[in-house]
Amino acid sequence: MTDPYTSRVSGRPQVLERPHPVVWGTSTTPDVALFAERGYLQQDHALSTESVENCLAEIDRLQNDPDVRGDARIVREEGTSAVRSIFDIVEFSDIVRDAVAESGAEDIAREILGSEVYIYQSRLNYKPGFHGGAFYWHSDFETWHAEDGMRHPRAVSASIALTRNETYNGPLMIMPGTHRSFVQCAGATPEDYYRESLVTTAPRAGAPAENIIADMADSHGIDVLTGAAGSMTVFDCNALHASGGNISPLPRANIFVVFNSVDNPIDRPFSGSVPRPSFLAKRPPATGMAAVESSTAADICATREGGNRR
Repeated sequence: MTDPYTSRVSGRPQVLERPHPVVWGTSTTPDVALFAERGYLQQDHALSTESVENCLAEIDRLQNDPDVRGDARIVREEGTSAVRSIFDIVEFSDIVRDAVAESGAEDIAREILGSEVYIYQSRLNYKPGFHGGAFYWHSDFETWHAEDGMRHPRAVSASIALTRNETYNGPLMIMPGTHRSFVQCAGATPEDYYRESLVTTAPRAGAPAENIIADMADSHGIDVLTGAAGSMTVFDCNALHASGGNISPLPRANIFVVFNSVDNPIDRPFSGSVPRPSFLAKRPPATGMAAVESSTAADICATREGGNRR
């Protein structure tokens, strides 16, 4: 199988044309048409005020719960005890799971991806006031393809705001239109690199070259996505995006959920690395084309992952 999304290259990285569609279904709704053009869509009032408040209370509970303090799914800011991300958040919390259902993100994902979907990854991202770290420019699909084995860019992410997203507290930034190109990254993937990549603000692998980022920004511009608590952004898995650090006194928190098509196989990592833990990359359920196509690869990955599985 020829890989049209080769990355982690030893030579000079290139910007490749994306050979697969953005919208896999037949939707003609204005929001989805805008998504196809820009690589993202936004909706206000995806969550009620009550749901937002319940989720924020759940964050406080989980941050201070001694039973989960040493859990590998709780990621803290480098060099501090401040929580950066809580992975598998829909498994940790029924309250958050219900909020994701309320948002309608899954229905939007089905419409865009043209199939049934499942949650590939879920997490809570938290940027405390004064100390919130940055997330560097990247394409999620580049990571999921290279380090997890996601075959095609047939996945979308939903970012559901639990606090105000202002220009000054580290909001999501997207380069609109970059989802139609695949940006290669240079360098081999270090062993167990996910442990570093989840906390670093200066990644050694999986980040586009600065000259490519600059060229893409010149060509596409940068949209800074602000919004009220309860608003939601759904974006393509291949869009270049980032968020700055938060040195304002206003914290930023959001629920981040990735929906993958059940027909999008998860093979062995295309970078040749050992698969990341399942809380970062869940495989399709035992239905759909992907389950058939990747069954052998899944067995191999499970064996290689070994002790990393929870």
